[in-house]
Amino acid sequence: MVNRDLGKMRKNYGLQQLNRSELAADPIEQFKKWFEEAKKSDIYEPNAMALATVDEKNRPCCRIVLLKGIDEGFIFYTNYLSRKGQHLGSNASAAATFWWDRLERQVRIEGAVEKVQPETSDAYFLSRPVGSQISAIASPQSQRVESYEQLLNLKKSVDEFKLVRPEYWGGYRIIPRRVEFWQGRENRLHDRFDYSKDQNSGAWCIQRLAP
Repeated sequence: MVNRDLGKMRKNYGLQQLNRSELAADPIEQFKKWFEEAKKSDIYEPNAMALATVDEKNRPCCRIVLLKGIDEGFIFYTNYLSRKGQHLGSNASAAATFWWDRLERQVRIEGAVEKVQPETSDAYFLSRPVGSQISAIASPQSQRVESYEQLLNLKKSVDEFKLVRPEYWGGYRIIPRRVEFWQGRENRLHDRFDYSKDQNSGAWCIQRLAP
């Protein structure tokens, strides 16, 4: 029954189309344009992205994180000792995907990953609500804990009047080498445009891909 129901689940897209002439020359600028439209579209968390990393045995791992900055890349924050942090320590590459269902759009990003400057992490950490700062300090992210009460006790041990970003917590930046913009179309003939960076010239090459 479950498989039969899954086989019948489908949605025919057709809200919009994406033309080559509409695309910005730089994928960061194109992303900013689409992101502004996503923010206005009543999407619950338009900055939520699926982040994929690879461990030391080349096994993929994926989770949802929140985009917290855009400059020459895409910035997110986490505990450097977490599972994703350990992955990025051994393989500094990642992929991220945004899915904006109300717009029938998807953005895929692949690139190298680097830590942001400490002062950037400091500024963002101090901009967070106090409760979030305390939790970031107290939580041994990705490590085993015996109970929720243990987490609460760890949180209580943090002095809220002496909050400083811990060295094990901060930001990462995905520097894109490839970005794909996907717009749903009728009968699965979707619009897909791929930006790939020429490693010699640094220029972006844009190509339409078959769905």
